[in-house]
Amino acid sequence: MSPTHLSFYSAFALSSLGLAFHRTHLISALLCLESMMLSMYIALSIWPVENQAASFTLMPVLMLTFSACEAGVGLAMLVASTRTHGSDHLHNLNLLQC
Repeated sequence: MSPTHLSFYSAFALSSLGLAFHRTHLISALLCLESMMLSMYIALSIWPVENQAASFTLMPVLMLTFSACEAGVGLAMLVASTRTHGSDHLHNLNLLQC
């Protein structure tokens, strides 16, 4: 395993562990999701270069598009929950009351 692969795998694993264990604020969960998307984007950008496959060069652009849409929806949810509940604490949100 090359050092670049190890760094992408460790970045994805650390951000997923951060998402699993630090779930007090919605903004920290969104930051962990964005770091997961960033590590996947960089891995998908380098993968066609390593394999000399020109057919997979569109995949990083699609991943970046979905990441931007996910960030926009996440920030809209953050603003909406802050306006209705007064904070971005995840323990204040209850799906049964929405």
